[in-house]
Formats: sequence, C-alpha cells, structure tokens
Amino acid sequence: MEDALAKAQALFREKGYDALNVADLTDAIGINPPSFYAAFGSKSALYGQVLQRYAELEGIDLEGPFAADVPLAQGIARLLAEAARNYGAGNGTGCMVIEGARGGVDAEACRQARRLLDLTHDTVHAGVSCQAPEQAEMVTDYVMATLSGLSASARNGLPAERLLRIADIASRQLAHELEET
Repeated sequence: MEDALAKAQALFREKGYDALNVADLTDAIGINPPSFYAAFGSKSALYGQVLQRYAELEGIDLEGPFAADVPLAQGIARLLAEAARNYGAGNGTGCMVIEGARGGVDAEACRQARRLLDLTHDTVHAGVSCQAPEQAEMVTDYVMATLSGLSASARNGLPAERLLRIADIASRQLAHELEET
C-alpha cells in the first residue's frame, strides 16, 4: 500500500489532480481498475490519502518554528527557508497542498487540499498568537501569502537557490515590521 501511495503521490505532484486519470494511476501502481477501486474507492479518495501522506512525510515543520524558546522572526525565517528548499527540491513542483487548493475542475479534490491548507493557516496563526497576539492576523496572512508565492514560483521553474533568496528577503522584511510594531 505504501508503495502505491508513493507512486500515486509522484504522479499527482507531477501532473496535478485534473490532468491525471485513473488509467495513469493503475499503470503506475501496477493494478487493474477493479483492484484500484477496491483498494482506494475512487481517484478522489486516493488523492485525499496522498495529500495526508505528503503532509506527514514531506510537509514543512509547523511546530518547531513556533516553539516558545524561538524568537518569532527567527522561527518564521526557518519556516520560510524550509519551504523554499522543500518546494524547489527535485523537479520543483511546489507544495502539493497549496497547488491542490488553488482549484481545478474537481471541487472535491480542491476541498481536500483546502482542508489541509486551512489547518496550516490555523497552526501558523496559533504559533504566532503565542508570541505576538496583536499581530497574529497580519503575520499569518504574510506567511501564508509568502508560502503560496514560493510554491507558485517553484511550480513555474524558479530554482531552490532563488526561492531561498526570496524567503530570506521576506523574512528580513517581516523581522523589520515586527520590530516597528
């Protein structure tokens, strides 16, 4: 099962949900369509499992950067740098959750990705709120917009080293903003 999920994840990342069909998935996994439906239920259900797997195994650390002993600006800088490295790694497909939440033809697939993206937002907001409750909304919006931009830029071919420079500039600007307020 793990091997099948890994193969499906690679395909979903490469092609996106809408461009991928069940025949592509069954060929990659090495099973026939009836076995596919028996194992996963549907393409959408498999996508949900793949998104969860991606978040658990390849998603960025959302807890460590907001630890009580880590200054907020430093933690966010670490989070954005990790995202830049992650999104630009390999074939530079960006974040599977963010890209899936951007929407496409299949509303259910978008909802599944959006649920995980909302969880990311809530986790970032909670982490920021512990150190800067008055600025939590602004900082969370800034972090989420930066993550979205990094992912889109990776998907559009920007290499990891340039994504890291963007993350660094964004982090320094946020640190400056936090000092002023």
